[in-house]
Amino acid sequence: MAHNWSNWSGSLSFTPDKIETPGDEQALRSLVHKAARQGRTVRVVGAGHSSTPLVQTDHLLVSLQSFKEIESYSLSRGEATIGTGMTVEEAGAALHEIGLATHNIGDVDVQTLMGAIGTGTHGTGAQLQNLSAMLTGIRMVTARGELVEYSLEQHPEFLRAARGSLGALGIFTAIRLRLLPAFRLQRREWCTHIEETLAHLEELIAANRNFDFYWYPRSDLSKLRTWNPPGEGSHDLPYAKCVEDKTGWSHEMLPKTRDIKFDEMEYALPAEAGPACFQEIRSRVKQRWRKEVAWRVLYRTVAADDTYLSPAYGRQTVTISLHHNAGLPFQEYFDDIEPIFRNHGGRPHWGKKHTLKAADLRHLYPRWEAFQSIRKQMDPDCTFLNDYLREIFGEPRRDARGGGGE
Repeated sequence: MAHNWSNWSGSLSFTPDKIETPGDEQALRSLVHKAARQGRTVRVVGAGHSSTPLVQTDHLLVSLQSFKEIESYSLSRGEATIGTGMTVEEAGAALHEIGLATHNIGDVDVQTLMGAIGTGTHGTGAQLQNLSAMLTGIRMVTARGELVEYSLEQHPEFLRAARGSLGALGIFTAIRLRLLPAFRLQRREWCTHIEETLAHLEELIAANRNFDFYWYPRSDLSKLRTWNPPGEGSHDLPYAKCVEDKTGWSHEMLPKTRDIKFDEMEYALPAEAGPACFQEIRSRVKQRWRKEVAWRVLYRTVAADDTYLSPAYGRQTVTISLHHNAGLPFQEYFDDIEPIFRNHGGRPHWGKKHTLKAADLRHLYPRWEAFQSIRKQMDPDCTFLNDYLREIFGEPRRDARGGGGE
């Protein structure tokens, strides 16, 4: 019996033919092999935090909830191999118990860690790469139903493609991560006017391990947030009022629990373009959207990396995020701001709202064709591509190819 599936915000809802939760890799291999033989699409679902229809399919939806163990770890090497069904929150707690931690976490920790890695989720910090940079090895089920392993040491090009692959190369069942010893962070939050924030932006980014700010359109105020090893980073900001100061383990301090759900658009920009892009967005929002949009705009930083489809590939990066309450109309607002992002060289976050397709995306990623070559080798029949990903990667839709019917 088919069951409806909805994402976290409620903006995406569909009914797959089947939702399967295989108990082990052999069961997963059988599911993929059968689906591929029948010409059916297979997509993997995590916690459903993505706003884009990455998992939408009317064929087979697979949950990896059974893959949640820590398989092995080494404190001396700073690494662990974990199942891909773990959420960011679950992984943070489990890794902490063995004395390890991820180098960063995003603002929300309800998504699966593999989903965060696969979509280029990043957190903030000018010297910190996005979460996919942790990935140094994988075990996966291919489109042929085979169980294979790849490592950064032996297959560096494949790993650079796999780190942000949107589930298009295969189904990852276990991932080996490069980690840090468990560490503590002091989290501080300040309130000030946005003009003060912008006047001190460069020094705030440089002085703190993690820094970001929210801008509130209706008040023109901002909230500054910093995370540092206790006793380090910004302490006294004469232009801002400290409203929160607490210290704890990194996996507890970096994310924040939120009861209100939202839809989001985020673009990654060259770092040098960040301030001008923000100012243009600020002007547009104040001019056209201040009455309708009460939600904040978020400004973060990310270090450059070499992951083929990473929004931070090859450049120091600033990300700017728009938010709107789940259930309220967001499309007109997002559509109005998106051209500003694009005019400043923006690349969209893969898990958040955007309108770009293959023709738009190809020129944004220097290693686009290298990724495409690996993807086609791994999945020549496009078993792991739904209609949305076919548009992203420039493949014909199923109905245009005359295959994959029931």
